[in-house]
Amino acid sequence: MKFLVRERIFDIGDDFWVENEEGERVFLVDGKALRIRKTFELKDVDGNELLVIRKKLLSVRDTMTVERDGEPVATVRKRLFNPIKDKLIVELADGGEWEVTGDFLDKEYEVTDDSGPVAIISRKWFTLVDTYAVDVNTFRGDAGGDPALVLAVAVCVDTMTEDDGDEDGE
Repeated sequence: MKFLVRERIFDIGDDFWVENEEGERVFLVDGKALRIRKTFELKDVDGNELLVIRKKLLSVRDTMTVERDGEPVATVRKRLFNPIKDKLIVELADGGEWEVTGDFLDKEYEVTDDSGPVAIISRKWFTLVDTYAVDVNTFRGDAGGDPALVLAVAVCVDTMTEDDGDEDGE
């Protein structure tokens, strides 16, 4: 199932809606402004908090965690330097692991695991710079079929790669 992420470039707090294939709003990504570290809440249309996304302040590698009901469900980390290709790793609390590879700056990447594709993220279908699609493999019966979790990971990837070079001193 495809989800459309429409970011608001000049919105204080980085709030934006995620729509389904029919154009209906299904999730709100509520960016918390004025916090020491980047924090987002993924909410349903009724405003119920589904997941909390937090960027760790101090870590060797850029790291973000995704929590459900105060418990971590996923940790997204940048790989240590790799000259061949950029890659992020998603460690799931249940012991699984996803790999995120592709062109992060242009939002053309995929999330995979040993069972195959989890999601494909692409901006190529849109002319608007601040819009991209997240095609979630909702037919999976594991964490990879959870649209909220996959969208939270996409928010992590977007946040961790939006200012690549600034944090690393490049």
